[in-house]
Amino acid sequence: MKNLLLILVTVLTLVSCNQAKKQNNTPTSKEVKTEKLAEKLESVEVEIEGMTCEIGCAKLIQSKLYKFDGVTYANVSFENKKGEITYDANKINKEDIKSEIEKIAGGDLYSVIKTTDIDLISKESK
Repeated sequence: MKNLLLILVTVLTLVSCNQAKKQNNTPTSKEVKTEKLAEKLESVEVEIEGMTCEIGCAKLIQSKLYKFDGVTYANVSFENKKGEITYDANKINKEDIKSEIEKIAGGDLYSVIKTTDIDLISKESK
């Protein structure tokens, strides 16, 4: 009798585990498809006021821009007081970049006084 009971419990356990696997493999209607949009790269040149040194200011701004989601390239020149930024226009725009620069270091040091769009095609052909 004990053997029969043991066999019955074992069979029920195996069958119930197998059923749980089958239920998890069925697709649900709530699955969401996500599509990644192709990058829409645009470039902008910004004139930045408030930089007082190359390492502490220009490199700090450049580093913060690289960490900003949507920026693919950033180069900030202390000598020219300008930055060149390439970004994915599907994620951010040049106003977002301006705002990001101006809020670095508490928002009191740097200000963007001018933004100019850069044509990537003509720049690459030079």
